[in-house]
Amino acid sequence: MVKLGLIVLVVLAVAVAAYIRLAPSDPATWHEDPRLVARPKTPNFHLIRMVGGDAMPPIFQMSPAALAAQVDEIARRGGAQLLAGSVAQGHMTYLTRTPVMGFPDYTTVMIEPAGDGAALLAFARARFGHSDMGNNRARLQAWIAALQALPVRD
Repeated sequence: MVKLGLIVLVVLAVAVAAYIRLAPSDPATWHEDPRLVARPKTPNFHLIRMVGGDAMPPIFQMSPAALAAQVDEIARRGGAQLLAGSVAQGHMTYLTRTPVMGFPDYTTVMIEPAGDGAALLAFARARFGHSDMGNNRARLQAWIAALQALPVRD
């Protein structure tokens, strides 16, 4: 009886892992405007915007088009896949997965003009679970650090 119970638990665990890895990601659900999104009730997100965010949008001394292109390059270099939006629009949503279990995280970036430069607004969140253990905040901070390390350009 114990063996049967263990087999059922293993099959259930494999089924859950398969669902997490293979569940479709609907762009209409995840491609949101960071300026307007409601704050989730769970702590598995990080929001960068002027009002009601976890951090203020950083401003970069480059054009919005250049900043959008750099964000895209940095995101893809880190393994993110563009799920929705476009670099040309300056509004992109990326899908990233945790290394072991493949939990999906979604990071939406919006680039806006800011004086002579451009501001980065973002909403990064986990799809499953209650806590992401700071992964979404860390991802956005890494992207911002990589952008800040770039030489000033237009």
